[in-house]
Amino acid sequence: MSLLLKNTKAMTLAPPAIEECDIRIDDGGIVDRAPHLRPRRDEEIVDLQYKIVMPGFVCSHTHLYSALSRGMPAPSSPPRNFVEILQKVWWKLDKALDEEAIYYSALVGAIESVKFGTTTLIDHHASPNFITGSLDLIKHALCQVGTRGILCYETTDRGGKKRRNLGLEENERFVMENASNAHFRGTIGAHAQFTLGDDSLVWLGELAAMYDCGVHIHVAEDKADVLNAQKEHKQDIIERLAKFGILRKKSLIVHGVHLSKKQLATIEKSGAWMVHNPRSNMNNAVGHAPLNWFGEHAALGTDGFPADMFEESKFGYFRNAESESPVGFSRIPEMLHNGQRLVSEFFGHPFGTLQKGCPADLVVLGYCPPTPLTSRNLLGHFLFGMNSSMVEHVIVNGNRIVWNKQLIGIDENDVMQKAAKVSKKLWSRMHGR
Repeated sequence: MSLLLKNTKAMTLAPPAIEECDIRIDDGGIVDRAPHLRPRRDEEIVDLQYKIVMPGFVCSHTHLYSALSRGMPAPSSPPRNFVEILQKVWWKLDKALDEEAIYYSALVGAIESVKFGTTTLIDHHASPNFITGSLDLIKHALCQVGTRGILCYETTDRGGKKRRNLGLEENERFVMENASNAHFRGTIGAHAQFTLGDDSLVWLGELAAMYDCGVHIHVAEDKADVLNAQKEHKQDIIERLAKFGILRKKSLIVHGVHLSKKQLATIEKSGAWMVHNPRSNMNNAVGHAPLNWFGEHAALGTDGFPADMFEESKFGYFRNAESESPVGFSRIPEMLHNGQRLVSEFFGHPFGTLQKGCPADLVVLGYCPPTPLTSRNLLGHFLFGMNSSMVEHVIVNGNRIVWNKQLIGIDENDVMQKAAKVSKKLWSRMHGR
């Protein structure tokens, strides 16, 4: 049965546009959009009373396994730098993940994301003591909620060649098995070049080329990554990645805080995507990302923070405003929209337009503007007025996932209670208790 959304304010961020119209959804997509569409026989009609309808958001980089880290005990000795944050916190957490913790962290993350209006998650996973099948656990959790996902496993040399090989195999298996899936795709995951030898980078580049799926990798998040390439490999960090075919279309180059204008231009020319994660950068105190040098292939992620893209956009805008070279007013909303362009490359459909032929991944926002709302000023309303608490309905692939702020088909309280028990066991394993 088709669904007719009457009396909407259809809004997109790039280019900024808002239009009063009706939207017809059928077979998972938008099949018509115009003012005053006539209802069809047996069609379900929902009068939105001129509430805002937006394309579902994309979180272009996250770590769903961090969903169970909130409130966990701090390390006995505080980390003194970024590498110690990894060693004392995140590498201990990922080693402690088991089947149950992987599933519940993904389920919690997906539930929160979709209630924020985020309909696609691009996840970067690591669980060195449970590698094979880990991506299927995440996929299953996302399926339970109804979100889309682009998944990978974080290949690294930290655990030796056996674990490295299992990570490569998990990536390849998932990419192959989901090559034509309507809701999921795979890419080739990698931690960062400072934990990868040349032979590992060769494998990563070859797999990405073989399956045309890109590499999802952290790059220059901290100066330590840049200095490692120079000291240990006698190479510029971007030259090293380019040498092994990591820079290519569909690759996700995450962070880029300590890259030069020339290096960023090389990434842009390759067709790879830069992904900015402002809250994470602030939390780890790694510096300002040079957004004024990022190209047209630049998107927005959360790096493990909840996938509230309203909040990430605000942090991104205000953090950049105090940098030495702030970007224009529209840049962060453009980067948020670019996540939909990125997803379009993977799925082969035009996400994010609200036009006929676009997948029906939609968010309905209960925002009552106190001032005129037009195409000229909607970015101001987006950054300074709208927030995720206003999300009322979420539709993915034409299916209602959230309706009247309630998640459909899942007992959210039950999930959170079970997740709390799982997280307690996870923390105990982290600290050897």
